[in-house]
Amino acid sequence: MFPLSGEALKRCTPVDGTDQARNRGRMAETTLVAEFLGAIESHDLEALRIVLDRGFDPRTTVNARTPVQWLLEMYMRSNRFPSCLRLLLERGGELGDPTLLPVLLDDAEGLRAALRKTPALQKHRADLVSAFTPLRGASLLHIAAEYGCAAAAAVLLEAGADVEARADTDEQGGDGHTPLFHTVCSLLDHAEPILRLLLAAGARTDVRLSRLTWGRGFEWETTFYDVTPVSYCQAGLMPQMHRREADIYRNLGHLFAAAGRPAPSLVNVPNRYLLPRA
Repeated sequence: MFPLSGEALKRCTPVDGTDQARNRGRMAETTLVAEFLGAIESHDLEALRIVLDRGFDPRTTVNARTPVQWLLEMYMRSNRFPSCLRLLLERGGELGDPTLLPVLLDDAEGLRAALRKTPALQKHRADLVSAFTPLRGASLLHIAAEYGCAAAAAVLLEAGADVEARADTDEQGGDGHTPLFHTVCSLLDHAEPILRLLLAAGARTDVRLSRLTWGRGFEWETTFYDVTPVSYCQAGLMPQMHRREADIYRNLGHLFAAAGRPAPSLVNVPNRYLLPRA
């Protein structure tokens, strides 16, 4: 799918030297790095626990990123993400912005307690590197939507989060999207429950952006123009996005229903031209 860890491992390969003992140590360290990257690439909690038990330091940096940053920037989206993050933090890893902790851990009770203590958290904004839809000047609801943290999203909506909050625009006036954009074509359709939550809360399906850059800074970076939630959902059919056709059309159905439009046509879904040939 998205070969991040292979490229990361290539950049972490030790340079040959005359000191064989030192070189063996570097190779062992590189093996741990490779195992760490493989574990977070698939959100494999047990593999992550094993590599930590074998001595991988969750406080170290790999190519100027901490292990927590690697996890946040990795492309995988799954229900195992909060557990992987919790394990890294328990072993000494650090989250740059602690305000985000109950959201990223999908901790409903922890988030309720934080909001009771500091209601202004709803206005908190953060910048994170996202493999997909940008998280610059993102609200807590944007972040919950991107990582598929449905319990956190529900708490934020109960507490009055603005479903039309806009992320920051880029230097050319692009982006500036609402949380809904994070949910319409998420990897493995992981954010589909949040898509339905946002639509039930009245999120607009007719927001139009001049442009939106998906995967900024990654090999799959793609800029879309005149973007709405519907067109961004359909962008999931592009090969670099690796989304499932059935998921895209189901989410189009959610968007159309919320807008009072007839259901999309499913006459040629899955597309016969794209099916494997005998």
